[in-house]
Amino acid sequence: MDKTDKEIIVEQADTEGYMKIDRYNVDTVNRIADHYGDILAALGEDPKREGLLKTPERVAKSLQFLTHGYDINPAEILKGAMFAEEYSQMVVVKDIEVYSLCEHHMLPFFGKAHIAYIPNGHIVGLSKIPRIVDAFARRLQVQERLTNEIRDCIHNTLAPLGVAVVMECRHLCMSMRGVQKQNSVTTTSAFTGEFAKERTRNEFLRLITASLD
Repeated sequence: MDKTDKEIIVEQADTEGYMKIDRYNVDTVNRIADHYGDILAALGEDPKREGLLKTPERVAKSLQFLTHGYDINPAEILKGAMFAEEYSQMVVVKDIEVYSLCEHHMLPFFGKAHIAYIPNGHIVGLSKIPRIVDAFARRLQVQERLTNEIRDCIHNTLAPLGVAVVMECRHLCMSMRGVQKQNSVTTTSAFTGEFAKERTRNEFLRLITASLD
């Protein structure tokens, strides 16, 4: 998010001695909070009772954080850490934590992403791959689109020989409401280039299920 005079930066020390920094836009917080007061009343609550007095503001700040991916350009994250390197074997980053909001019910879905690419003259700093996952996940999403967006960003920016993305998530819109199937897991996958070949894809799937123990 671009820093403006309407953005507030709150710094507060926690018990571990480091500074927690929260950034949010005052106008956005106020607009969302105003609506949540009405929503609480429509649900049958009293927005003026002590426990709910600051709830609209807290929800507004929470939603702004959970959707801050709209203000991030994932391709620029990758471009900022691309290095020429003659490495042509598979690079795998697995068990990347994923937290997102379902766009249909605005309930969380969460799980893990497993990502691989085969370099074609350039590699990327490994920390950037989880960062682009967060950049896309911190938006209103569906898992299928999220999987494709991550794949396409790596493929279009890094121009590798192939990209593979597998995502496994639990959706609270399924476990808390609707069919209420608490133990169901949704798996999505997306592949390009060399990963369209069965042998390469199987190697990737074997690596993400292998244990280092």
